[in-house]
Amino acid sequence: MGLLHTPAVPANLSAIPQGATCEREDMEKLTADHPAIRGVDPVEANRMQLRDLFPEAYAEGKVNFDVLRQLLGDDVDTGEEKYGLNWHGKRAARRLALTPSVGTLRPCPDESLNWDSTRNLMIEGDNMEVLKLLQKSYYGKVKLIYIDPPYNTGNDYIYSDDYHDSIGHYKVVTGQVDGNGHKSTSNGESSGRFHAKWLNMMYPRLRIARDLLRKDGMIFISIDENENANLRAVCNEIFGEENFICEFVWKKKSGGGGDVGAVVVDHEYVLCYGRTTDPSIKNDPNADISTSYNKTEADGRRYQLDRLDKQTLGYQESLDFPITGPDGSIYTVVHKNPDHKVARWRWGKETVRQRYDELVFKYPYVYTKNYEKLDGAKPRSLLVDDRFGRTRTGKTDMKNLFDFDVMDFPKPVRLVKHLINVAAEDGDIILDFFAGSCPIGQAVLEMSREDMKLRFILVQLPERVSSETQTGKNALSIGCKTVADIGKERMRRALKRITSNGVDAADDLGFRVFKLDTTNIRAWDPDPDSLLESLDDAVEHLKANRSEDDILYEVILRLGLDLAAPISTREIAGKQVRIVGGGELVVCLATAIGKDEVDPLTLGIVEWRKDFAAEETMLVFRDSAFVDDVAKTNVTEILKQHGLGNVRSI
Repeated sequence: MGLLHTPAVPANLSAIPQGATCEREDMEKLTADHPAIRGVDPVEANRMQLRDLFPEAYAEGKVNFDVLRQLLGDDVDTGEEKYGLNWHGKRAARRLALTPSVGTLRPCPDESLNWDSTRNLMIEGDNMEVLKLLQKSYYGKVKLIYIDPPYNTGNDYIYSDDYHDSIGHYKVVTGQVDGNGHKSTSNGESSGRFHAKWLNMMYPRLRIARDLLRKDGMIFISIDENENANLRAVCNEIFGEENFICEFVWKKKSGGGGDVGAVVVDHEYVLCYGRTTDPSIKNDPNADISTSYNKTEADGRRYQLDRLDKQTLGYQESLDFPITGPDGSIYTVVHKNPDHKVARWRWGKETVRQRYDELVFKYPYVYTKNYEKLDGAKPRSLLVDDRFGRTRTGKTDMKNLFDFDVMDFPKPVRLVKHLINVAAEDGDIILDFFAGSCPIGQAVLEMSREDMKLRFILVQLPERVSSETQTGKNALSIGCKTVADIGKERMRRALKRITSNGVDAADDLGFRVFKLDTTNIRAWDPDPDSLLESLDDAVEHLKANRSEDDILYEVILRLGLDLAAPISTREIAGKQVRIVGGGELVVCLATAIGKDEVDPLTLGIVEWRKDFAAEETMLVFRDSAFVDDVAKTNVTEILKQHGLGNVRSI
């Protein structure tokens, strides 16, 4: 009856080394037999998807690649030379992306704002571990990802390519454990792995993030010229070259201050990829309409005429055919040079037949009506207007909230609002896993007071700010010790300004804070000198310094429920019981459940559960709470009699 249940006594006592501790290696051994402790196993998920697609290629639980090759026909590349980007460490980076996390996210209501009502999430931790932990709950649910990752400038490099223990590195970085220096190595251009180190950092994170996107979702990535080409090659591999949408060019500055080199670089890039070939790019609602709509329909709609023949689309013989006008006249594609044809119709024969009434004939040309779009125009790749902001605009955004500079190069809120406007709809989830000072958070909170109700998930490493820079000194002066602290304080101040004229009950004006940590499940650490006492201690599987809320949210993560789901609490038979969401999960983590408490507790849960609409429910109890196996069995049997048979212990 185990959900996250660890065995009290390992089968082989001699296999446990003296002085063993609960680090990644121990957890990997522990979770080999208890996979529910781990996060999503991407390798197993890939196997299951492949088995669903090609069951014929599986025999005795393994892939028969000869059969798979036959099923795929000519689409299998068996050659040694392949087009693509390779670098030192790529194989290890791919393997890292396929390694499940053994961590958890601990709730921090005291650092949050409007915890009970908000659906926004601010998560502190190494973003790779966090992305792995979010897989079950948010797989295929995120509409828009925007990230502004650290550019490869050769300075100190906070994200490590240590494939063995990223949670351990995270604790060194954040000062939770002793370490020699909280930065990892500098990445100087003289290093032979200058590009490799950066790619090793980005590759697994992008690979994991891709699975969080909806089928119509998109990712936007800000980048400069140092790694733009490499990043695009990596994204072609991860997202598919066919899913490339655009390389936006953002004008980041207007003046010439600090210009170095032979050419003044005024711009950065924003790469955009879709999850599939059918992303839902919307019109830019604030675009300037340059088209002259000089004609008007009887119903008031304005339009212009657009020739059906085009010189620039590439000649196709199938799109060069005669069209008969209403008066019997024959219209053909106009070729400037009949001996060298380049023009063709924009529509095929079938489209012309179906939409014939939309054609306008003015000899020798055929036209279609291009109506004025009242919801803006298609987005443009050049983001050069003032409405997209500049680097200095991003600093002004922060200064308006803090009265002084606390970050050096924050992206302007105007820029991220534009990306949200062309890619998101009401109710969508926006993810930023390099959140920095949280411009996405401010943008979403401001837009919640306008015309779009969105949710955000922000992930930021709590990197300590430097006391050696002026911006760092300013941040420390207001109690912000980490970059994550700056982001949280920014959103608090933005919300104070947003709500100065009142609060709309429909607006989501808050955020829940979670922090990455090791699992709440204890690894068994026996003392050879007092083995019997160690055996007694092993009966309790949960760490002593963790709260019920810590354990509750680990269960929520492992079951793939929303971290922002509402939680109802009620005392039944003197025990605290929680019901999550619409009744998908019932949790009672009481430390002791006696025989005489079984009936009132279980029957009270059954009666309360009737108030919720979920079709299926999992019930979770603390395993060590039952005085004996009889009490545990009685709880299970009573709940089963009332249609609640999915009972687990932790």
